[in-house]
Amino acid sequence: MIEQINQAKIRLAGHAHRTPVLSSSALNKLLGAEVFFKCENFQRIGAFKFRGAFNCISQLNEDEKKRGIIAYSSGNHAQAVALVGKMLNIKTTIVMPNNAPEVKLNATKGYGAEVVIFDPETQIREEISESIQEKYGYTLIAPFDNKQIIAGQATAALELCEEISDLDSLLVPCGGGGLLSGSAIAAKSIQPQCKVTGIEPELANDAYQSYYTGKLVSQPNPKTIADGTRTASLGEITFPLIQKYVDAMMTVTEEAIKEAVRFHLTRMKIVVEPSGALGLAALLSQQFNATGKIGVIISGGNIDPITLTHILSGKS
Repeated sequence: MIEQINQAKIRLAGHAHRTPVLSSSALNKLLGAEVFFKCENFQRIGAFKFRGAFNCISQLNEDEKKRGIIAYSSGNHAQAVALVGKMLNIKTTIVMPNNAPEVKLNATKGYGAEVVIFDPETQIREEISESIQEKYGYTLIAPFDNKQIIAGQATAALELCEEISDLDSLLVPCGGGGLLSGSAIAAKSIQPQCKVTGIEPELANDAYQSYYTGKLVSQPNPKTIADGTRTASLGEITFPLIQKYVDAMMTVTEEAIKEAVRFHLTRMKIVVEPSGALGLAALLSQQFNATGKIGVIISGGNIDPITLTHILSGKS
């Protein structure tokens, strides 16, 4: 799959940002290690999802583009598909839950997409999307279980490994596994010695369970603050890739996630959403043993102002 990742890199040139790699001397001193953050919170739409969406949608044929596209997402994939649809002049429909962060919902609408709201407590987003897709003939742009989506997401880790040599470890947030599986393939293609660990919230640990039992576990509508990881399960494509290329899975508490968001803002002066702070959460909580050179993928920065205010208040 590395060839598809390299092709995605070429396809994204001039469209996706090559995001910065930042470090914190205070954090390095605290941990006794060197940590390098790949900041996809500075990517277009504020998250890595733009990479996969553009790589996938730009390859549709003219008939598919003319008929339109549909996607389902709690936020970042929604924004990415909406923006790419606008860029390529494609009619776009997004199925979003009623508990999606307002900042992500408003941005998706702002890019011109038609948004269909559903209740995740009583409805299944895949079923709603399939019904609309069949009615209008739209092409589904899956949020993670698509090889072109995975290849696009992987370019973030590819860039990090090109810039920072001899990484001992790479920490990657995990929702549906597109970013994690792609990152593992990309990292090991350049730095085979690099150990890749996926990070999930304890309250949304379906991938952790799947990885260590060898059976695909589903956990619908988990109650974590990290809304980007509320995917019910890994996909049919991402699960075996994670089994093959990822070295470990790890979980972090809700409080550890909040502390990581606070650290990113107050010490590094960057805004990171809870899902994007999972790697730092694993380091600060000492769930991950920090040694050597560590790469961390910050997946996004689209946090609702109300949520950020609550986290900064320090209240549980």
